[in-house]
Amino acid sequence: MNVKSALKKAALLFAAAGLATAAQIPSGAQIQIRLTTEINTSTAKVGDAFQALVIAPVVVDGRVAMAAGATLAGRVKEVTGAVNPDDKAVLALSFDEIRDVSGKKASIAAKLSAVDDARESLDADGRIQGIVASKTGSGRLDQGINKVSEKYPSFAELLGTVKQAVLKDADANIDYKPGVEMTIALTKPVDWTGAVKIPDIASIQPEDGLFRVVNSQPFRTATQKDQRPSDITNLMFLGSRQQIEDAFKKAGWTPAAKLSDQSKLETFRAMAEMRGYQEAPVSVLLLDGRAPDLVFEKLNDTFAARHHLRIWQRPGMFDGQEVWVCSATHDTGISFSEENRTFIHKIDSNIDLERAKVVNDLLLTGLVRGLSLVERGGLPPDLSNATGDALKTDRSMAVIQF
Repeated sequence: MNVKSALKKAALLFAAAGLATAAQIPSGAQIQIRLTTEINTSTAKVGDAFQALVIAPVVVDGRVAMAAGATLAGRVKEVTGAVNPDDKAVLALSFDEIRDVSGKKASIAAKLSAVDDARESLDADGRIQGIVASKTGSGRLDQGINKVSEKYPSFAELLGTVKQAVLKDADANIDYKPGVEMTIALTKPVDWTGAVKIPDIASIQPEDGLFRVVNSQPFRTATQKDQRPSDITNLMFLGSRQQIEDAFKKAGWTPAAKLSDQSKLETFRAMAEMRGYQEAPVSVLLLDGRAPDLVFEKLNDTFAARHHLRIWQRPGMFDGQEVWVCSATHDTGISFSEENRTFIHKIDSNIDLERAKVVNDLLLTGLVRGLSLVERGGLPPDLSNATGDALKTDRSMAVIQF
């Protein structure tokens, strides 16, 4: 099922809140989860228990087989901490049981298939492989200073003092706080009889009025420097600024810091130490010549990858509520741009996946009362942003009413 169909199907199912279902979820099915327990390889032991939350519906044959909100229990299966600069931390997790909101449970067999926005990698068995501290920017600086000390010990001491004042030693341990999101893949089918607790959310009315409001909005943002067309607007929010801020806070998103000398320095530190920066600034994009009113992001443990979005308040009202338009994209990597003479993020071209990510996150908060997916016929399906990344979309805008 594609993202658009899944969203439409979900909207139809919201009225069926509380219905029970029985379904076999096949081997290979993927389940998106969010940790509610911290796991750190410097302190974890084999057998330690952890908990997680299912954050997106599991759809089988066009129907919701498992709703978001179920809880997952597991344990640490293997752990190796990183003590020395050349050590690599290793973490393997066992996923054992899923329980629904009414207490019904099922045993599962699954392996980790992805860790969202992680600096770490996975091997073929789903084991998390950590970074090596000596290979980070901070670690390489230490190696260079050590070489200098062989001939110029006093100068090397000075360099070391300056370096320590700016950069910390990289921590190569795998440290996943509550809120880190993962995807697991079932290795055996699961007979699931849990209740599908779907929130009581209706399509936004009137549909013709909503269609006109959505299709009156600008399709594209533009760069601040030269007004080149960039990201696509793909979400709309109906509600107050406070409602939007409360919803994203509850969903685990963080306001981004404004671009400044201090935030640029902190970004450099995050890159050199190979760690996350929860309030990292984003570049300014304009909508109708205006900078965004709100900017939110969600990160794990690296600056190179993150979910982020920009929100602009729009003129007029709909159903007595303020109208806000949003552009959401998923940064998946970072590279140096010769044209711009700076580091730029690369994005996931399928921006509809990020639209669905934002929708699922906000639905899980319980603060949404309306959801619709509105087609926009005038938007070409295949475009690119200002830095050359392709933008692929079904051309629809998801509208959330608080």
